[in-house]
Amino acid sequence: MLRAFAFGFDIWDPEHRFETSWLLPPYVLFALRALMSLYAFTTLFFNLGYECTHPDEGGCAQARASFSYFTVLTYWGLAFYLLFASIHTFSYARWSRPFLASWPRPLQALHALLYTTVTTYPFLVTIVYWGVLYAYGSAWFPSVYLGWSNISQHALNSLFALFELLIARTAPQPWVHAFWLVVVLAFYLALAYLTRATAGFYPYPFLDPGKTGNLVAAYVFGIGAAAVIIFAIVWCVIWVRRWVTEEKLGLRGKFAGPPLRSAAEEHELGAVDGFGRK
Repeated sequence: MLRAFAFGFDIWDPEHRFETSWLLPPYVLFALRALMSLYAFTTLFFNLGYECTHPDEGGCAQARASFSYFTVLTYWGLAFYLLFASIHTFSYARWSRPFLASWPRPLQALHALLYTTVTTYPFLVTIVYWGVLYAYGSAWFPSVYLGWSNISQHALNSLFALFELLIARTAPQPWVHAFWLVVVLAFYLALAYLTRATAGFYPYPFLDPGKTGNLVAAYVFGIGAAAVIIFAIVWCVIWVRRWVTEEKLGLRGKFAGPPLRSAAEEHELGAVDGFGRK
């Protein structure tokens, strides 16, 4: 159990998997991550501004209330991950050593956990929204704004997550991250009921006992179980991607410098940079 609270003691990402791709050169990977981050932040800030200037959309009260929605919170997380990932990728492309390599170990571990959340929660959000929450039946959204906003946050979020799963060189993340995914969901559940107590509304109707009765517990545990299942699927997808691209196709990555030594070789040689040079 204590392992869940450990940050690890091994060499941090000696192969620069968080900053490289098996397909794209580092500068191209940086540009695409930065572009996706810019789009996500534009969506978030535009939504806040649009709602504040349109009383029929709920006004600024609705803009403030948006921070109680899991969809919006995870989209902020995705935007920030892509921002920092692009910065680390650029620093690696420019100097062959990412800023992340010099961060304190707790922040490195949290970066890895953030990666896990942005490659798990978007799929959960997409499934729950289109499978449970979509309120227009067989019809489309009643306005262009609602269509664009919801597609951005409930469809493109999963596309961005797929990009990180399939194009980056990341390794399968530790299984202990599944525990933290559930912990984060538990904290969100507390936020949802705090919102009900302080603002008078439930962020999602399935959390309202007045509407779903005893099914609230089923929804809560079902979503928690779904998060763990999605994490397991994502873990397997990353493992297969790594096996196919590196072991079968020999595409071990596009790097900013000479080929990397293995972690064991760098540890044995006491390397101080990313290429095994003293």
